[in-house]
Amino acid sequence: MEKRGVTPNWFAAVMGTGIVANAAVTLPHQVPGLRGAATVMWALAAVLLLVLVTRLRRGYWADPVMSQSYGAVAMAFLTVGSGTLLLGGALPGHVGVAWVLWFAGTGFGLFTACAVPYRMITRHQFPADAAFGAWLLPIVPPMVSAATGALLVPHAPAGQPRLTMLLACYAMFGLSLFAAVFVISAVYSRLMHHAQPAGATVPAMWIVLGPLGQSITAAGLLGNVAGSALPAGYAKGLEVFALVFGLATWGFAMLWLALALAVTRTARPSYSLGWWAFTFPLGTCVTGTSVLAARTGATVLGWIAVILYVGLVVAWATVAFHTIRNRGAAPVRLPGTPAELLVGQAVESGAGSPRSLARL
Repeated sequence: MEKRGVTPNWFAAVMGTGIVANAAVTLPHQVPGLRGAATVMWALAAVLLLVLVTRLRRGYWADPVMSQSYGAVAMAFLTVGSGTLLLGGALPGHVGVAWVLWFAGTGFGLFTACAVPYRMITRHQFPADAAFGAWLLPIVPPMVSAATGALLVPHAPAGQPRLTMLLACYAMFGLSLFAAVFVISAVYSRLMHHAQPAGATVPAMWIVLGPLGQSITAAGLLGNVAGSALPAGYAKGLEVFALVFGLATWGFAMLWLALALAVTRTARPSYSLGWWAFTFPLGTCVTGTSVLAARTGATVLGWIAVILYVGLVVAWATVAFHTIRNRGAAPVRLPGTPAELLVGQAVESGAGSPRSLARL
């Protein structure tokens, strides 16, 4: 008999839906009705989060592949919390709700950032071609906490509480950034030295855009609020850091986006829940580009943000359509059906390489 409930990778749908809403608010060019549509998307993400939380199944910590998706659970809370601040102003107590969601997502995200890599080191063995984008999922949540926490810094009490909040966000920025650098390096090495990604592993390549775009967003937003807690000299330095770091990272993100597009076009992967990786990471590139456009005043960056957002909306609509169609066409078999998993089926220790998943 099938067990009822959903696996943690389903929370990628909340992330993808929520980023469509949040990214719309950051765009330097606004059109009538955009904010209303964004509010609807935020509400949809919030409802979806509530439904999935009540149906989430446990017991995947021992799985070397599915355990990585627990990071998506944390990021879903953070994405909806960010939308609550940006779009939920009409909701009574919306700031308090945003704080609750931020603490829930941050606490669980810090746990996954430590616990999942620890289990990968001590409990599992991976072949040389094992590194792929999904390894980023458990370590990216602290970066999302840094970006969304920047929106909460002005709502923290002035003085030590606000300073503590700001410093904590920068610490999480560094925690996630350096961990992501190591993983992205391993993923790039895998791409250069082993077979081209195929099947369910292709969308995972897009996950690399997540920490890139989110780090640009976090650095920019934290630089904007640094002056409310730090001396003017330090605050000015962090604003400069946000610009220099943001532009350099944005350049690499555009390179990776081009590579991901080319590989996806060549591989043409069949539908799986992994397609949601086409949404949130791309959405972070939208927010990061919008932050850079606001800081520099560069018209070209503003229009690039708009183009990327149009691509995000198209990606979300495509993935949502296929998700609904496949859910309606047949019951979802969980676990054990590769087409239903973010990066493939549950595997035994040492068998979780992208190559083995691609053959499924």
